[in-house]
Amino acid sequence: MNILIRQEDKNIWERRAPLVPEDVQKIKNETDVTVFVEKSPKRVFTEDEYRQAGAQITDSMEPGEIIFGVKEIPKEKILDNKVYFFFSHTIKGQKDNMPMLQKIMDSGSTLIDYEKITDDQGRRLVFFGRYAGDAGALDILWLMGEYWQNKGLQTPFAKCKQANQYHSVEEAKKFLTSVGQEIKTNGLPQELAPFTIGILGYGNVSQGAQQIFDCLPTKRVAPEELADLVKGNAWDNKTVYVTVFKEEHLVRHKQGEAFDLQDYYQHPEKYEARFEQYLPYLTILVNATYWTSRYPRFVTWDGLKRLFESDPNPKLSGIADITCDINGSIECNVKATDSGMPAYRVLPLERRIEDGHKGNGIVLLAVDNLPAELPRDASTFFSHQLTPFVPGVVRADFSRPLAESGLPEEIKRAVIVYNGQLTESYRYLEQYLS
Repeated sequence: MNILIRQEDKNIWERRAPLVPEDVQKIKNETDVTVFVEKSPKRVFTEDEYRQAGAQITDSMEPGEIIFGVKEIPKEKILDNKVYFFFSHTIKGQKDNMPMLQKIMDSGSTLIDYEKITDDQGRRLVFFGRYAGDAGALDILWLMGEYWQNKGLQTPFAKCKQANQYHSVEEAKKFLTSVGQEIKTNGLPQELAPFTIGILGYGNVSQGAQQIFDCLPTKRVAPEELADLVKGNAWDNKTVYVTVFKEEHLVRHKQGEAFDLQDYYQHPEKYEARFEQYLPYLTILVNATYWTSRYPRFVTWDGLKRLFESDPNPKLSGIADITCDINGSIECNVKATDSGMPAYRVLPLERRIEDGHKGNGIVLLAVDNLPAELPRDASTFFSHQLTPFVPGVVRADFSRPLAESGLPEEIKRAVIVYNGQLTESYRYLEQYLS
């Protein structure tokens, strides 16, 4: 079977590729498979780079048998009897993507979702996660620099740029290190001190954000120590204080029992949110934790209203919702944004939002494809993880039952639709399709 890399058409900002030219060449050397690349006016890698790697350039997806993309494919572009790899955003029954899922089934095609490519312990193997954290951290510093400047507060963050304005993560880190040196020398405005950043989660996304913030003069503060830090006088304005919150800081057992992580995962209905107590002590909040509707919300409209009722000018100024579940763990995230207007302001007392990041309220970053702002680095990282599985996919026999197809086990776990039928693990999606 041949493979094809499709052009991304989710929005004008999506420049990533699932397979980069150097990996295309590796795949061809190992399998001698024909590789097509659909023309794209904005892909970060040029068509010449793919030609040099041995790929053929095409005007459509038609020649491809196994089609690799990044984001969802519009349902009108779904072709019959193909194998599709992309982030489908269907596994939670997302309403907007059910027509696309139905079209894939009706077309007799196969859908394999990168998000579900896992090892036998359920750990994801192919992801952009770290780069979502990198871009989210870069963007929130840039947004807040302009936000405070608009309010007459001069900070070194006013020099920061949006993630997509840096050529690479290393370039961004080098620039932020110079910002950090300025903070070490001159400090931050007393109005913002102590400058505290709270990060929900400790996985790949969180680690990406942390490596960006650590270009600044950071110090880790345990959640239990945060209130005393802010209320006391043992801080200085030449330090950025970072607190990482784990599940036990976000929720508590409703009956007062000791927190148990596995019990929380299996029976989230037994738990209620407890994170609100930390909100008065954070300057910036970064949400980098996995969430579904089974779990309690961590930041609610009512909680933010209480925050503003207790202090008309609270410390909390910005939220980077990298996870970006609409009306999800951060309830005031009411719509996703894109890189053209990445943020809006949340007005808790009025329970509404206003577009843009300059003015009153809490700045909320809600870009739902942040790794696209670092397209070259993110694509290369992702492609290197995906490439080892491609030869096994190419050699598979999709005419046979899934169990006998010869697909790598890690890939089998990610097959949502096989030749037009929902696979056993994903039959629960029938309720959302109907």
